[in-house]
Amino acid sequence: MKKFVMAALCGTVAGAVLTTQLAGPLIAQEAAKTSSVYEQLDLFGDIFERIRGQYVEEVESKKLIEAAINGMLTSLDPHSSYLPPEDFDDMQVQTKGEFGGLGIEVTQEQGFIKVVSPMDDTPADKAGILAGDFITHVNGESVLGLTLDDAVDKMRGEVGSEIIITVVREGVEEPFDVSIIRDTIKLTAVKGRVVGNAVVLRITTFNDQTFPGVETELKKAVEELGGADKVSGLVLDLRNNPGGLLNQAIAVSDGFLEKGEIVSTRGRNPQDGERFNAAEGDLIGGKPIVVLINGGSASASEIVAGALQDHRRAIVVGTKSFGKGSVQSVIPLRGEGAMRLTTARYYTPSGRSIQALGISPDIVVNQPVKKEGEQGTEAAALEAEAKARSEADLRGILSNDSMTEDEKRQYQEEQEKAAEAAKLRDEDYQLAYAVDILKGASAIAIKPQE
Repeated sequence: MKKFVMAALCGTVAGAVLTTQLAGPLIAQEAAKTSSVYEQLDLFGDIFERIRGQYVEEVESKKLIEAAINGMLTSLDPHSSYLPPEDFDDMQVQTKGEFGGLGIEVTQEQGFIKVVSPMDDTPADKAGILAGDFITHVNGESVLGLTLDDAVDKMRGEVGSEIIITVVREGVEEPFDVSIIRDTIKLTAVKGRVVGNAVVLRITTFNDQTFPGVETELKKAVEELGGADKVSGLVLDLRNNPGGLLNQAIAVSDGFLEKGEIVSTRGRNPQDGERFNAAEGDLIGGKPIVVLINGGSASASEIVAGALQDHRRAIVVGTKSFGKGSVQSVIPLRGEGAMRLTTARYYTPSGRSIQALGISPDIVVNQPVKKEGEQGTEAAALEAEAKARSEADLRGILSNDSMTEDEKRQYQEEQEKAAEAAKLRDEDYQLAYAVDILKGASAIAIKPQE
């Protein structure tokens, strides 16, 4: 027993000596780092006092400190920033779905303001602002050199007031001015409609209303079609959806997945990572899904598209998404402000980060740009078809004895729905394409009667 105790004691002493030998250089390195940080903070204090005392005009200390904090955060990435109390209040209101402004989601690129997406039925949308547009001037003043928050502040104003923004658009040679009247933005997170036998859910944003809206609108559409067995499938339209709340993206994805990972987040420290999994239950009972995306689909939209794509639960159609694969935490600060800090990247179930890459569609479908006054090819074809004569137009034709009156009526209804889908191609080619995919998938799924 004594030998055991001695061995343990010697081990402890030896360990203490080794620790002492290693600790010296480590402590010195840490002390040097701390000293460097304090030196930099002293430099900041010197500059702060010099500005306060010698700048050509008197400057508020609060304004200087807020600018310094914001500069520190915005130097990290385009999505980190300081939120003064009034901006923090605005952000909290926006997640509830009603706020004042133009109705555009923006980011900063090459010093200018880039439109991520215009929101449906907002002043910016009605004025023709498109995803990918660059805003170079606001009311004649250049935004070059401004922080993103400062540029956004310039675009804010009283409801009913006019703002003129200068836009640079790919494919247009010269910059052009757009006049927009500011308005109160009331976002309807989800709008449902029926196209043929397909249910289309247009999701414009991910706020507190989104998942409840999906459930409500889906239920209405199914009832309109006469029951779930009449539904050919679902189109989730996420085009120009700039994202929003992570928990809502997870809820929407979970609504159509029976099991498996939805998304994972990984931060600087491995222990801070999180993984979110689907619970059992599918809102449409396994019916086919098509997800529509484009360059204005960002963040939470990409989480949903990526989750459903990786699980082979949906076919993703459209064009490549925006590629915002980072997570921002909003951290309240003293003084009622907050900071928005990028704390993690998110990954789709297959483990891919889409940061700066985006979600690539399974089927790439561009939206044709129709010139003003131009009649679409589908509309022209329908008009020609209407004028054409068929066997049914001839006098004294033989009757069709293979169909009952009910079957004939059903056949005519199906033809009318097909004609409506054809018209849709002129209004929204990508959506029409998605509906056609569902129609084909539904036809394949029908087993022939034995």
